[in-house]
Amino acid sequence: MKVVTGIICHETSTFTPVATNWASYHERFGYLHGDEIQKKFRETNTPIGGFIEGAEVHGFELVHTVCAEPQPSGPTPRDIFDTIMGEVLDAIRSAGAIDGILLQLHGSMVAEDIPDADGYVLAAVREVVGPNLPVIAQLDIHANVSPLMVEHADVLIGRETYPEVDMALRGRECADVLVKIVREGLHPTMALHQIPMAWGMNQITAHPPMKEAIDRLHEIEARPGVVCASISTCYALQDVPHMGASVHVVTDNDLALAQRHADELASWIYERKETWQLPLPSTRDTLRDLAPDAPLPMIFADMQDNTGGGTPGDGTGLLRTFLDEGLDKACVLYIVDPEAVHTCHAAGVGADLTLPVGAKTSPLQGEPVTMHVRVEAISDGQFRYHGPMFQGLEGTMGPSAHIRQDGIHVLLVSLREQPFDTAFSESMGLDPRQMSYIGIKSAAHFRSGFESWAGTIHVVDEPCVHSHLTYRNLERDLFPITTSSTS
Repeated sequence: MKVVTGIICHETSTFTPVATNWASYHERFGYLHGDEIQKKFRETNTPIGGFIEGAEVHGFELVHTVCAEPQPSGPTPRDIFDTIMGEVLDAIRSAGAIDGILLQLHGSMVAEDIPDADGYVLAAVREVVGPNLPVIAQLDIHANVSPLMVEHADVLIGRETYPEVDMALRGRECADVLVKIVREGLHPTMALHQIPMAWGMNQITAHPPMKEAIDRLHEIEARPGVVCASISTCYALQDVPHMGASVHVVTDNDLALAQRHADELASWIYERKETWQLPLPSTRDTLRDLAPDAPLPMIFADMQDNTGGGTPGDGTGLLRTFLDEGLDKACVLYIVDPEAVHTCHAAGVGADLTLPVGAKTSPLQGEPVTMHVRVEAISDGQFRYHGPMFQGLEGTMGPSAHIRQDGIHVLLVSLREQPFDTAFSESMGLDPRQMSYIGIKSAAHFRSGFESWAGTIHVVDEPCVHSHLTYRNLERDLFPITTSSTS
């Protein structure tokens, strides 16, 4: 049994000024081919790590094509997208006789002139392999699932956790289902229900109310004839016609049953549409409303200026508030500022500097904050994730610096990434667990490595390029927004 696999995975914001280019595709994990992919991702908590585990357990051969997974950013230029697609399709054609396709997609990719790039990928692959070869894709929980994607994939399997700690599990599930199709005669039939709703930030799967939605999902998956099912909460930072939450269900040769289950779960979700929204105060208001005995350490998650959503990551609202409030034993993770990093590297560890920090990319990110700092550490930014997210995977923040003004520490980085765990901070001589106040530019993924020891967590809203959005291409109203509204 021979299976072709590939990674074409990008969460695309159509509102961000951060451009996607060839450097974007090389920065995060590298633009990899063939055995480079096996070496990079084997035994890691990633979807492709799950594909590799499945191949080893079930005894089939994986033919790796391309790993193309940049950080979230703007639409991929058409020439880059066409080059990637050409490499993947050529590799499929040259693989000889194959038994299936396993793809790692995001489900919310946009390329220049292609608003549904994931659907385009699946349609192009389907055209090459024909109607009978099984094509399975693993998706992010924030996918905007389109009818085109459902038409051209046999099975789509979304993640069921947020933070997304089940990446390898879902990749392994894809491999297991593929084996059942090829070796056991499973005949997957998949039905989609697009919900007229943009899911808010109340979607942490370990806690109510989102846990209740996942519990209902699992109850449907346990029903007779159901192969798998997924809830996609959507990626709302995307102005495309198919943006929105959805449910899809896969059954064994019973499309009507799949549709009934999808409709049932989607209706349950939409009836609770207000439940999934989450009001977001500013950091300043949150600090001033805290109870005197609030448990430490306190985490303030700046969910708007989150590079994992496509922003520049150099917003200064949270940092300015920490400084204005004169906090002690405080840190900010991370501010993307290659210019400030360069200054710190030139000055060296122990240097005292007056340094403008942040807000270099857009006025919407605030204004630079002048800091009087000591350079505590500098680094090339290389580290290895502790996990559970990306456990075992090598990461890079690019040239980086640890600076301190009085009791406030800041990690400056050159490449955009959100804090999934404390591994990088520790490599810079900063242990967030010893801090009282921790500012994090992340919506939820930080919880995978921080929530178990945090005293309290507060999700806050600071100005950035994603603060006010105008939708023009939705072609339908989605609760709580309309096609002419801003949010």
